[in-house]
Amino acid sequence: MEHLINSKVQEIEVSGIRKFYNMVSHIDDVISFTIGQPDFHTPEHVKLAGIQAIEENFTSYTPNAGIIELRTAACDFVKKKYGLSYEAESEVIVTMGASEAIDISFRTILTEGTEVILPGPIYPGYEPIIRMCGAVPVHVDIRKNQFRFTLEMIKPYITDKTRCIVLPYPSNPTGVSLTEMELKEIADYLKEREIFVLADEIYSELTYDQHHLSIASFLKEKTIVINGLSKSHSMTGWRIGFLFAPKDITKHILKVHQYNVSCANSIAQKAALGALTTGMDDAIPMKREYIQRRDYVYNRLTAMGLSVVKPDGAFYFFVKIPESIPVNSFDFALEMVHQAKVAVVPGSAFSEFGEGYFRLSFACSLETLEIGLNRMEQFLNNRLC
Repeated sequence: MEHLINSKVQEIEVSGIRKFYNMVSHIDDVISFTIGQPDFHTPEHVKLAGIQAIEENFTSYTPNAGIIELRTAACDFVKKKYGLSYEAESEVIVTMGASEAIDISFRTILTEGTEVILPGPIYPGYEPIIRMCGAVPVHVDIRKNQFRFTLEMIKPYITDKTRCIVLPYPSNPTGVSLTEMELKEIADYLKEREIFVLADEIYSELTYDQHHLSIASFLKEKTIVINGLSKSHSMTGWRIGFLFAPKDITKHILKVHQYNVSCANSIAQKAALGALTTGMDDAIPMKREYIQRRDYVYNRLTAMGLSVVKPDGAFYFFVKIPESIPVNSFDFALEMVHQAKVAVVPGSAFSEFGEGYFRLSFACSLETLEIGLNRMEQFLNNRLC
């Protein structure tokens, strides 16, 4: 019966991140720098809000877009943090994580043959959905531009089929953000063009060298902003995301969301309400830790002679494999996990433009980072002899 499966589904692959993680997870004594998951626990007050929701039997369906208290808190949050103004009643949808928000956005705005412009390398969660919509992903090689997806890089790829541009900043896997000037240049260019922007800002609370700025500040009428609590409040398993857009866009996305999941988990919504109110600044102490880790890892990697761009957001390094090691990124990562017991994600998981690199997550303790980097350094020294 497999031959009857939707051909678009048959053609897509399991995420390269998960594929490699699953392949090496059984190996003993491995230091894993693979999965992008905070190593902090969900804040206590957030967990208590979830427990209280269960005890109060808040276990029924909610409005499709989410409870109004949470939508109001989400709008207040992005207003205070990023200066964005949205109406709680009609311009925000509570989703099952940022992943669902991306899915329902693409399924609403894409049609057969339309094109979506994305930077490469990029998180692998966009392309499969684009292809399942019958649309065409168009990757822009940003490796020689310090991983910056600027207007200069984008313009040559815009055609009359372009329906959307994806701006995933701060970036997974590179940790790079765009400046105010870079965002404004893109916004100004798109003002007179019928092109959507999907701004995936899930790492917005984890910026280190500059305050997060959304392109929606300049181009709200065409921008769909994706955010959530997985990274900012260490709530990956709670599956709460947010989608912000003008009401003439959200009213259509809400229909897809309704038939997709009905509503986000009611208990998780109550926990999320605690995260966005009492816990509005919960990310600050985590960010302090991440900055220490980032600086430590950057110093270690550069001391090893590795070429790397210092991330100003998220919790990843995208590291160039030395040219003197003539293997592809998958084989390099596999060799390192077997010989050094250190797991990283092959760059090929992040599109063809990630080949020749590996992603290292520093969402783990300094002690773990030190042990893992010591092993990596020894591995590289042995490999380069």
